[in-house]
Amino acid sequence: MKVSNVTLRRRLFTVMIVGIIAFAALVLRLAYVQLWEGEQLASKAENSWRRDIPYMAKRGEIWDRNGTKLAYNVSSPTVWAIPVQVKDKPAAAKTLAPLLDMTEDDLSKLLNKKKTMLVQLKPGGRKMTLEKAQQVRELAIPGIVVAEDNKRFYPFGDLAAHVLGFTGIDNQGLTGVELKYNDMLTGIKGNVSFLSDAKGRQMPNSSDTYVEPKEGLTMQLTIDKQIQSVMERELDQAMAQLQADNIIAIAMDPNNGEVLGMASRPTFEPDKYNEVPAEVYNRNLPIWMTYEPGSTFKIITLAAAIEEKKVDLKNERFFDPGAIEVGGARLRCWKKGGHGSQTFLEVVENSCNPGFVTLGQRLGKDKLFNYIKNFGFGTKTGIDINGEENGIMFKMNQVGPVELATTAFGQGVSVTPIQQITAVSAAVNGGTLYKPHVTKGWINPETGEVVQRTEPEAVRTVISEETSKLVREALESVVAKGTGRNAFIDGYRVGGKTGTAQKVVNGRYSPNEHIVSFIGFAPADDPQIVVYVAVDNPQGIQFGGVVAAPIVRNIMEDALTILQVPARDKQISRNYKPGETPIVTVPNLVGKTVSDIYEDMNMNFNLTSAGSGNTVIRQAPAAGARVDRGSTIRIYLGDEDDISHSH
Repeated sequence: MKVSNVTLRRRLFTVMIVGIIAFAALVLRLAYVQLWEGEQLASKAENSWRRDIPYMAKRGEIWDRNGTKLAYNVSSPTVWAIPVQVKDKPAAAKTLAPLLDMTEDDLSKLLNKKKTMLVQLKPGGRKMTLEKAQQVRELAIPGIVVAEDNKRFYPFGDLAAHVLGFTGIDNQGLTGVELKYNDMLTGIKGNVSFLSDAKGRQMPNSSDTYVEPKEGLTMQLTIDKQIQSVMERELDQAMAQLQADNIIAIAMDPNNGEVLGMASRPTFEPDKYNEVPAEVYNRNLPIWMTYEPGSTFKIITLAAAIEEKKVDLKNERFFDPGAIEVGGARLRCWKKGGHGSQTFLEVVENSCNPGFVTLGQRLGKDKLFNYIKNFGFGTKTGIDINGEENGIMFKMNQVGPVELATTAFGQGVSVTPIQQITAVSAAVNGGTLYKPHVTKGWINPETGEVVQRTEPEAVRTVISEETSKLVREALESVVAKGTGRNAFIDGYRVGGKTGTAQKVVNGRYSPNEHIVSFIGFAPADDPQIVVYVAVDNPQGIQFGGVVAAPIVRNIMEDALTILQVPARDKQISRNYKPGETPIVTVPNLVGKTVSDIYEDMNMNFNLTSAGSGNTVIRQAPAAGARVDRGSTIRIYLGDEDDISHSH
């Protein structure tokens, strides 16, 4: 069939139009790709060629409150391989094996990986010493790269181990504040990048690109390294002497909730955490362990009774026959036969159980348990460390006469050490409950600028300032005249309370196992530090006043000096038991004659002398020192004119 010229022309025109449209579409598509997608596609192409050797960022340092470094980083390079660039793999494996403490076979498997462009030569090439890393560099094996890396270092061994925690092989936080604040401590890693072909070989005429890693923020703790060291020293000595199951200690600034020290035994070194059982490093006992507090809990009952005007400590008397009958149960005092007639202040000094049962009864269960709740018991304090427990309180529908009575003297309830010290801090600081914390602030490591500061957080007011003052005075009397005498520090006004609680073993109270404790604070007129120590099942004597009070005294005595807290006047004179040696003040003897001295000494001291003359020109110890009665004073004799020239 013959096609007409008109039809032919129409067909050619149609084909031409379609061709023009197709060509135009292709041009538009190319223009779109070039102008709008070109940069993105080029970036994707470059990314497919680019290989990154990671340079790990430094983890943020951890400081104490005064800037002492408790955790920081040390250089520990890591060895990487680009397998396709390693030309003689058997020789490379043989050369590297002794330096990396790996077998040639293991290294050969890594170097012969086909699908991987970049291989970490682990475990031996991971986080090496600087010396070995330098030896690897000096080998100059093509395709073997030494990249900067670091590992965590804790310069003071087990100091504050449970607070600090530790990191894993990748510098990730695993416990303690290292875990709690991992995101803020972790920096941003950098890298060295190069372009490679499909076989992993570096492309010619291409240069490496270095992206510098960014260090994590510096963390400043409320912990005082010096106070923490004192605490660790005392716990080590106590553990050696007492052979206890556990020992716990916390020091706190009662005026803001800052934790000045926190430790427990047994402990561990963060660098060697895998050398101890997991329960040792996973359990921060000061915030995790729950137990019956015993008589330290009486502080709460005392504060509630004073606040509700249920007792007159100095003018009201109580007779203790040695036990009290409640709901068919006979609740005994720790002193067989009781304390007899005493004021309620003496009830506190003597830690008399029947007296505190009476205070609990006067308050009633609703008021007593409301104060217990307001002091923070039964709920977590919110301290900024992982692993805190709640403690256990009676439910109100479970509280009968016996439960009310036992709670009033610290039996039948379960608390954590951090709850206990936080509550007592509120009882003595004027009545304000603060949220405890170990983080003081965050610092930019490049500029030194404080980027975040932890402000004290007042949870609530629990008692009045007047009640708090009376509580402090009563607890000061406990230390001077009562069961807390072993915490007495001459020259300071110290308050505190003992605690001795039977442990529950197999559902029953054990007659032979106790948790003994003491909580103390100073100065009593303006508390700057509260220290709590609890000893779990010490061998031998098991009384808080005998076992725990001396530990608290030793910690607090050094801490007061570290904090530069001045000594106080108007200290309550200490009562001495038979056999105890009283502390007396050394008089000023300079300028006196020998005959004057013997008239004024009252036989409190022994004297030795040196020099000739009839006048004392110098003495040791100096006037005002506090020493045991019967101590020796050495006097230096001369003429009166020599006094101004003596030193």
